Amino acid sequence: MKPASFDFLCPETLEEALAVLAEGGGEARVIAGGQSLVPMLNMRLARPALLVDIMRLEVLHRIETSGDEIVVGAGVRQAELEAWPSLLRDLPLLAAAFPWLGHVQTRARGTVCGSIAHADPSAELPLSLLTLGGAVSLRSRKQKRRVKANDFFIGMMATDLAEGEMIEAVHFPKARPGSGYAFREVGRRHGDFAIVACAAVADDSGLRLGIAGVDDRPRVFPLPALNDDQFDDAINDIAWSLNARDDIHASARYRRELVRSLGRETLKEASRCRA
Repeated sequence: MKPASFDFLCPETLEEALAVLAEGGGEARVIAGGQSLVPMLNMRLARPALLVDIMRLEVLHRIETSGDEIVVGAGVRQAELEAWPSLLRDLPLLAAAFPWLGHVQTRARGTVCGSIAHADPSAELPLSLLTLGGAVSLRSRKQKRRVKANDFFIGMMATDLAEGEMIEAVHFPKARPGSGYAFREVGRRHGDFAIVACAAVADDSGLRLGIAGVDDRPRVFPLPALNDDQFDDAINDIAWSLNARDDIHASARYRRELVRSLGRETLKEASRCRA
């Protein structure tokens, strides 16, 4: 299929982009890498009247450290963050997740913030941001605001993004010494969206297990430090608390079984990585 007709604008400044988004309201959409939005346009699941291309805005092309966070601008492609020299040291969970994220070709075009904005419940970057306790910076012509990831993802491909707003950057907390991180996933083929993906953090406060592909949004569960006898009961309770669904890719029962097996493996790997 081909997309419905739309206007296309490449603003020269961020202020111009925000002004156009404000004027366009719900009929204007930001486009960056296009790896999520273009397929939706082609299938006419999205029909914006105006696309605002932000990739010429140099101010959005930044990966920088700010205090205990890594700030990734809206113009940063996934492949750029994957190749960032400090990724393994500062964001080891993302380093573990990137090999599962699409393909080399899609990572070369797709942006980090674009995946966050698309909010696919099976996607790796939203799951990683949520598990790490990150945040999203939103900006419109009138205001800037920062939203915790847990409040940003509100449902199936639904976010707290308002009309006239765009994601300016996402904030990933830096890895802390003595913490462990792990990521595992099962999909029909490598590079597909996950049937189930699990991300785990182990630190002094205990454990956190993030799960994608099961509910209508990624979910995170804090857990205390567990011994071997306690793992199975804790993960079984998590598996049954999720709104697992049947679809053409897998049954709800299979997804719950994956939560149990992958969740256990991911938590144990994160715990081992603390050493």
